[in-house]
Amino acid sequence: MKVRVGFIGTGRIAVRHMKKLAKIKDAELVSVCDVDGKEAQKIAKTFGTKSYIDYREMLNKEDLQAVYICLPPFAHTDQEILTAEKGINLFVEKPLALNLAKAEEIKEAIEKNDIISSVGYVYRYSDIVNRAKKELGKRKIALISGHYFSPLRQDVRWWTNKNESGGQIIEQTTHIFDLARYLVGEVDKIYGQKFNGLMEDMGNYSLDDASCVNLHFENGTIGSISSACILSHGREWGINLIAKGLKINLFLSSHLLKITNSEEKEIKMSIDPYQAENEAFIRAIKEDNPKIISSPYSDALKTLKLTLAANASLEKEEVIKVK
Repeated sequence: MKVRVGFIGTGRIAVRHMKKLAKIKDAELVSVCDVDGKEAQKIAKTFGTKSYIDYREMLNKEDLQAVYICLPPFAHTDQEILTAEKGINLFVEKPLALNLAKAEEIKEAIEKNDIISSVGYVYRYSDIVNRAKKELGKRKIALISGHYFSPLRQDVRWWTNKNESGGQIIEQTTHIFDLARYLVGEVDKIYGQKFNGLMEDMGNYSLDDASCVNLHFENGTIGSISSACILSHGREWGINLIAKGLKINLFLSSHLLKITNSEEKEIKMSIDPYQAENEAFIRAIKEDNPKIISSPYSDALKTLKLTLAANASLEKEEVIKVK
């Protein structure tokens, strides 16, 4: 029996997931929902599904085993909670929310209703990331450095408004913060600095032009993660790690891993992590095995907490303890 899937939100990332699900024999896309009814109808026609404007109506009318929540950060209200209360498994795209209170409420609903959850930290499913993790093993890591540099996203109105997107750290660089946790461990202190003033000609712009966040990990590792969204074109993101006699460079935007120890090796990404992410979610539901999921909601909440602390440090210009 196929896993019957519905979507709340039909934007770019939602369509990407739909295309991946179409390749999975155990998945059936049943319905899509969007506040933009015309967009929902267009996507429904493309994928041969039903369309809805009201997600409550969709959840009440459709027999679903999984729902993908692909909404802008500010738009998370009760979608996850209502889905969980119906016993429907959840895939939630990052970021989870704009505040911890809402995310904690959702986490409690997921745990109370004993459903499988997955969050879109897609690089946890990348073969080169997991090869890097294996290469590091139990080595003591001295230093990490990560970055996410990009042009300003102007294809969606909410992205440039920090009150709606959360800013670049919450919305984009969150992938790098999550990998820092995945590869190194938990962070206990954070300190950030920001730069502004180059985008004053932009309307509806309240982001930081650039930021640099210093991290101190519980295991003693130190590091920094930089962000900038003021390029004219081109995007680049990745993370580097230094241990005794070892350097690992993950050029994520180029799908390349470079390992330098007694020799230098280059390894190209050979699997589609988006496909792997969706296959893992569907298989976890089919086999009733949440351990298949690399990024359950409870763990992704720790990344949200870290990125919110980073934003708080930028605003307060002080060291923030991550609890």
